[in-house]
Amino acid sequence: MQLPLQITFRNMDPSPAIEAAIRDRAEKLERFFDRIISGRVVVEAPHRHKHKGKLYNVRIDFRVPSGEIAVTHSGPQNHAHEDVYVAIRDSFDAARRLLEDHARTWRGDTKQHEVPVHGKVARLFPHEGYGFIDTPQGEIYFHKNSVAEGDFDKLEAGAEVRLVVAERESAHGAQASTVVVLGKHHLVGR
Repeated sequence: MQLPLQITFRNMDPSPAIEAAIRDRAEKLERFFDRIISGRVVVEAPHRHKHKGKLYNVRIDFRVPSGEIAVTHSGPQNHAHEDVYVAIRDSFDAARRLLEDHARTWRGDTKQHEVPVHGKVARLFPHEGYGFIDTPQGEIYFHKNSVAEGDFDKLEAGAEVRLVVAERESAHGAQASTVVVLGKHHLVGR
């Protein structure tokens, strides 16, 4: 790490072996995001309980330019955490996942979900079993089999629909592979 890593032991004696394992895992995290400003790890051994063994708790806090990455374990305890090295591994694995997510967001690599195409039925040819939908991208052909839930017979000109445009075109041009009729109170943001 670029800056010193603070390691604290609670309810247990400091261990050079445990500290070395923590430092090794912290250095590996820099592969995922090299802008870690500082780090703090607390290894805690709670007092022995009647029904449970000694379960180690490892808390990790990393400061990054736009905030903080924190890993704490609460809720049901994992009995594998009776081994301090397993507790360290699990905590650093969780920190790595959070750091990877943070790095993707910081770089602007987050996945953008496409807004479904909306339109209005422009023309219908009920006897032939097809129609056209007016969309911002232009007029799209659709067949009655592409209308969800068999609602083709309920369609009228002007009905609002959501559609998926097929990659290949039909003889009529762009084609909708799926058409979903929207309710009367559906708001379409444009």
